[in-house]
Amino acid sequence: MLLNLFVESVTDCHLFLLSDRVLCSHSSVECNSTARIMQCPMDTAASGTSPVLQFHSNADESTSHSSPLPTLIERSQRHCCGDGIPGEFPLAVSPSIVLHVLSACDLDPKDLANLEATCTFFSKPANFAPNFALSLPELAAFDMCQKRTMFKLMKQEDQECLKQRCGGSWKHVLKYILVREKNGSRVIAGPGHSIVISSNGDVYSFGANCSGQLGLGDSEDRFRPCIIRSLQGIRITQAAVGSRWTMLVSDTGSVYAFGKDNFRGAEVVDDAHIQITTPKIVESLKGVFVVQAAIGGYFSAVLSREGRVYTFSWGKEERLGHSSDPSDVEPRLLSGLEDVPVAYISAGNCYLLMLAYQPNGMSVYSVGCGLGGKLGHGCKTNKGMPKLIEQFQSLSFKPVSIAAGTWHAAALGADGRVCTWGWGHTGCLGHGDEEYKAVPTLVEGLRDVKAVHLSTGEYTTFVVAENGDVYSFGSGESLVFQEDDEAEEGPDFSTPSIVSSLKALNKKVVQISPTNASYWLNSEMGHPHTFAVMDSGDLCAFGGGIRGQLGVKLLEGVEKVSVPMHVPIVLN
Repeated sequence: MLLNLFVESVTDCHLFLLSDRVLCSHSSVECNSTARIMQCPMDTAASGTSPVLQFHSNADESTSHSSPLPTLIERSQRHCCGDGIPGEFPLAVSPSIVLHVLSACDLDPKDLANLEATCTFFSKPANFAPNFALSLPELAAFDMCQKRTMFKLMKQEDQECLKQRCGGSWKHVLKYILVREKNGSRVIAGPGHSIVISSNGDVYSFGANCSGQLGLGDSEDRFRPCIIRSLQGIRITQAAVGSRWTMLVSDTGSVYAFGKDNFRGAEVVDDAHIQITTPKIVESLKGVFVVQAAIGGYFSAVLSREGRVYTFSWGKEERLGHSSDPSDVEPRLLSGLEDVPVAYISAGNCYLLMLAYQPNGMSVYSVGCGLGGKLGHGCKTNKGMPKLIEQFQSLSFKPVSIAAGTWHAAALGADGRVCTWGWGHTGCLGHGDEEYKAVPTLVEGLRDVKAVHLSTGEYTTFVVAENGDVYSFGSGESLVFQEDDEAEEGPDFSTPSIVSSLKALNKKVVQISPTNASYWLNSEMGHPHTFAVMDSGDLCAFGGGIRGQLGVKLLEGVEKVSVPMHVPIVLN
């Protein structure tokens, strides 16, 4: 059976199946069909009426295209099982087809839950393995989890353990997985070098390579994207970039690292460090299935598929939940979140944000240096153990995405609102001043904008709206394309404004990735740069480029570009 699938109004339990050729489940005749409607009665109590599940298929061309109203009304009363006519198939007779449709459509877990809550057919046991008591939406969620390598490779008992950690439902597990997938980026603008991951898992690197951080087997800078051929046959899903240091995560949970041989960031001066010029597996993580890595200024961190966080280095005075020596490069489990699965992590210069999954919504925890209020707890003190940021509940704000900038932080809500907090230098918080905020504060200048993505750099914040417009605030080095060098006074970017140079491209932007590192600690790498990812898969870059980090070689004497330039890589 050849199926073209389209789902519309799932929350109202209207599921449409478009079929070029349908083999009827109750007939041995293969027929061409059009405008046939299969209808499934829903619980009247759930809606007050009797909405139906509609299946559209192609009828025979000889069939009249006009359907008398009485006939349609009669069909609207037909139950899922029984009284089928040629060209129609009862849902109850072929639940496996419905399961295939639900799984193939990649429905959101919320839509699956709505189907289950509003229709008896979808709420009752489906009598399918692995658990005959599970409903079709629950089985569809399990099938979609199985499409992910990180889940498929788990032992059955580990899968069940993850399900319990997420709330006891496969829909919750799927939602937990999707949080990280939606927050992740395949384009990373590091301090002086860049990493791009293609849709099939190939890795391209370009820019500064003084410590072998490009993974190309030497220490020569690259001005064009170069594929890391030593990784052929390995599918990379995520990358983290720091000062002269790169970490890559594969779909099988392995972590590869190259560049300077430590996990301690730019602040640790070590002239005798070993250079690793080709990707090397991090042996100390072989017992952990890693799904994400993050690099801060003083430390590195990884996230396991079970939702546990491990940190490297900077454990002095228990800044990261342990008391290890600052030079310690063994991964240490971050305690304090044993009962909360973390779905995504984001590292700033000296602190870590964690987006934790809970069945009733996400929550945000922070740990590390609290100067400037960037931990979001209403104070400027350090926290050696993860602590819940409580302000979101007071704002009725449901976080779905987080971004830990070098010195400030931002969060995106489910309703498209944006909060910022931390140091406010150059107006990077978007509140019209340069004052610090010790708790998450709504950006009023974006109240009429529905945001779908945000990112932060050093004193820089970008917000992508639903329509593809990009807003920015702050005037860090990542915003050099907006500055007027001839102006007597510097421009005021303390409130959100549209990035006109990106809008002029007439392309819909879906993600922005700025350099997120201290400029004065990486000044030899040139000015920070920024990438813009388009929905077409095109990639543009602007900002500093003297080391090749833009993917193109600049003219002699040119250190940065003010107009977004095309990067010769197609992401899709």
